[in-house]
Amino acid sequence: MDIRFLESFVAVADCGSIAEAARRLNLTPAAVAQRLRTLEQDLDHALVARAGRTVRPTASGLAMLEAARQLIEAARDLRASAANDEPAGRLRLGATATSMTGILPEILAGLRLCHPRIEYFLRPDSSARLYQGVQAGELDAAIIVRPHFPVPKSMGWQTLRHEPLMLIASEGLDLGDPHGLIAGQPFIRYDRNQWGGQIVDRYLRRHDLNVREWLELDALDAIAALVSRGLGVSIVPDWAPPWPEGLPLQKKLLPAGEVRQTGVLWNRSGPRIAAVRAFVDFCMAEGKVARLDGGMKYD
Repeated sequence: MDIRFLESFVAVADCGSIAEAARRLNLTPAAVAQRLRTLEQDLDHALVARAGRTVRPTASGLAMLEAARQLIEAARDLRASAANDEPAGRLRLGATATSMTGILPEILAGLRLCHPRIEYFLRPDSSARLYQGVQAGELDAAIIVRPHFPVPKSMGWQTLRHEPLMLIASEGLDLGDPHGLIAGQPFIRYDRNQWGGQIVDRYLRRHDLNVREWLELDALDAIAALVSRGLGVSIVPDWAPPWPEGLPLQKKLLPAGEVRQTGVLWNRSGPRIAAVRAFVDFCMAEGKVARLDGGMKYD
């Protein structure tokens, strides 16, 4: 049985469309349909059926879908193991929203150029869920906010960025007394369910700041956009650019502020360890460049 045929079946099941699966696999729809027919002949069962405009797995297809995923993953692990310490195989990565746009693209561009045999799976999510994904072996590595508890010895950690907290406000507001402004203006809070939001919450409590909170969000770019329209002020970390373009914002580094550390978390063992090490090396190189370039310019 050709693993590529199983990949086509899983892609069709996930997409609900042969045409969309073909785009994802960089094949023609006719080629994907032929692979499905061949696989169904090998297994002597129909695996998919049309339901209106979509294609869905049959009962037989659903029964083997999870096993097919496991076989595909095992085949990728086998290729990675056979690469003899050459970075190869499918690298399963996670990243927070700001890391996905501000840190990961540069790392992957260099990694892909140097190690073309690595394939990629990317999962955007919160730091807490990505940490759990690495811990459970669902992900090989993730770029997240540093956990507030010790990392087990089975996993590695390397800080890439130190992101100080800063006050952001719309143009025209006086930033001379940041704590007075934070207490006196409507406050847009960085979600306390996020590890970064918990750092902001610790800062507010440490400085006995009572805020007029009217909104709590987990999207930093959305917070910046709302603040720029004069809807409130906020405390956010100096996250890796790009920031939303064209926003009339003022930024002021907070005195004696907390710092959000963003870094890479990875599993120290596994069949793709050569690819993981290569990824971590590129992360560390990117972290050094970020420190040399300096951070945001503040008022």
